[in-house]
Amino acid sequence: MTSVDDLWFLADGACQTAEQTYHRLREQYSGYVEFTRHRNVPRNRFRDVATVARDHGAPYGAHALTYRPTGELLLVRHEGVDMWVLPGGELDASESFQEAALRELDEESGIEATIEGLAMLGRVEFYCDGNMAWGVLPVYEAQAETTDIAVNDPDHEISEARWFDELPADTRDREEILQWRGQRFGGRA
Repeated sequence: MTSVDDLWFLADGACQTAEQTYHRLREQYSGYVEFTRHRNVPRNRFRDVATVARDHGAPYGAHALTYRPTGELLLVRHEGVDMWVLPGGELDASESFQEAALRELDEESGIEATIEGLAMLGRVEFYCDGNMAWGVLPVYEAQAETTDIAVNDPDHEISEARWFDELPADTRDREEILQWRGQRFGGRA
């Protein structure tokens, strides 16, 4: 008897949910920056991201591209990846993407904001042992209502949050963030 690799079934479910989530977001929003990332991952990581993608389409949850009216952008220092990143993370049980993005923004920076739309829509593809799964990465455009920073990250992954006029070289998704900024603020990158 031949054993069937259950990763294929999990990946198939993840791809179906991601496709539905992707189309729902595309119908709901316009004017966002799109990008694709490819990741080769070990089996245990593939299983984790595919399970989350199967459950709600977004293996990394939702993020916020938060700005001040002056154009400064908020980034947080993520110690796990040793880079400046946009605040964000996984969804809690019954949260929407927007609710998760705002909750994570508050936890990782202490900033309150109003979501104004979708800034970026990423497609993240995962590969492992001949299997492929993917999920969406929704990044919401959010105007800051408060600007005083207070990191209170329960996961202890974020060591610092800061407003930036010029993005550091070690900013994850830097080119896409600058592309959005140029569109949003009329050529200012």
